[in-house]
Amino acid sequence: MTLEPPQIIGRGTWLDKIAADIVEREKRLGRSGKSLRVESGLGASGIPHIGSFGDAARAHGVKMALDNIGVPTELIAFSDDMDGLRRVPAGFPKTLSKYLGFPVSSIPDPFDCHESYGQHMSSLLLDALDKTGIEYRTVSGTRAYREGLFNEQIDKILRNSTKVGLIIKETLGQEKYTETLPYFPVCKNCGRIYTTKALEYIPERHVVTYVCEGMQLRGGLLKGCGHRGEVDVRKGEGKLAWKVEFAARWSALKINYEGYGKDLIESVRANDRIMEEVLSEPPPFHTRYEHFIDKTGSKISKSVGNVIAPQLWLKYGAPQTLLLLMFKRSIGSRAIWVKDIPMYVAELDELEDVYFGRKQVRDPKELAKLRGLYEYCWNMKPPSAPSVHVPPNLLVYLVKVAPKGKETEFVREKLASYGYKVNPSDSDFLARLERASNWARDIETIATREIQIEGKERDAVLEFAGIINASTDEVYLQNAVFTIAKKHGLEPGPFFKTLYRILIGADSGPRLGPYILAMGRENVASALVAAARSSKG
Repeated sequence: MTLEPPQIIGRGTWLDKIAADIVEREKRLGRSGKSLRVESGLGASGIPHIGSFGDAARAHGVKMALDNIGVPTELIAFSDDMDGLRRVPAGFPKTLSKYLGFPVSSIPDPFDCHESYGQHMSSLLLDALDKTGIEYRTVSGTRAYREGLFNEQIDKILRNSTKVGLIIKETLGQEKYTETLPYFPVCKNCGRIYTTKALEYIPERHVVTYVCEGMQLRGGLLKGCGHRGEVDVRKGEGKLAWKVEFAARWSALKINYEGYGKDLIESVRANDRIMEEVLSEPPPFHTRYEHFIDKTGSKISKSVGNVIAPQLWLKYGAPQTLLLLMFKRSIGSRAIWVKDIPMYVAELDELEDVYFGRKQVRDPKELAKLRGLYEYCWNMKPPSAPSVHVPPNLLVYLVKVAPKGKETEFVREKLASYGYKVNPSDSDFLARLERASNWARDIETIATREIQIEGKERDAVLEFAGIINASTDEVYLQNAVFTIAKKHGLEPGPFFKTLYRILIGADSGPRLGPYILAMGRENVASALVAAARSSKG
């Protein structure tokens, strides 16, 4: 009996499976043969974080997978810069509080480097997309409304506001839009947006009447000015409520795919129904993903204040490591913090070893997936040859002990003595060295990966961790390795190798005595204990 070779879709990753599902659905809808569009929303009211970057990165991944199978695809980055400011983000001037309720595109940039507060916030995320090589076309919500992009969708939604209100009630359990229109005019008297209540739509004139009543904030009620008036919905004098705006965007921009976080399940369901029952169009294909959480288990968010900005990640890890974080899997929430970055650096090095055949993977499906993942991390432009994999912890140590002003030369010479052949003028190596320097300056903790440690070796590692703080003598610390190995019936050579693998991520390195003192005795001890406790041995 001959076994059939395993079927591999595209490059074998979850991105390829989604791309194949999108194409199959487009065929069923009779729309095959056309170029496609995927979308990601850009929040413009708060500081972007890993999660908001992930929305765009995953959409970019799906775009690449579609391009790979010959379907030209465009990524639309939609900036919701007509959103109203609900709170002043941490680190921003408190004077911004006078603009609460204003569309963020009408608020001056407190740092005087962009046309508005909203553009400043959007630019932070776009900067991260640029730095990771993500190609996109940005669409400003403010401009889209002013230029009439959503005119047809607004008219249909407001003409059918009773039906829309019932859909929202049935899917979200909210009765608000059975009593008011799903539209927020910008008050012509005070300039605020969410303080207004839309009362009536007059389709013959394309106007919405309103009263400026107020809006609920976390700190209480922001009072409206009481003004009564009307706005022309064709002139960008207001915006749709986001419970229906997704549908308007998908329709006007002809979006074929958009992913969403699990907190938006009901909202996406409501917008899908509005697409089908009000706008008479099929909604985009969707996938749902979990949120990133911090090590305490809290969702990473601007309001909680545990934001990890993509720029912070890129200070310590290459762009490819940030894309690896986004592409390695699509399901399950993931606990993430800055101190995990070296793990992704090492994992990217392992993927490179697989890609160039330095590391063998026997399972064809697994090999295809790992190779495909590596290519996606490089935006389908992988290097032509493997790089020299210098463990991040080793670089950090060398930077710490290098003579000031001679870091590059010192590190190169030391690496050569350890058997690493690096080109001192290689831009990738210099970038890795700079990120290691940032880590050495900013971060105290030693990053460790989970490794297998057998019983008595594990006991020896824990005992060595316990005696590290007993002395500041590097000779004593160096000799203690031999003493403890002998005590536990271990050969010193393999025991040294285990310690190096924990602390540096390689089988050899600098003398451990000086390394321990340079990296901090408590840090080294903590790293050893963490590795021993997480070991499955």
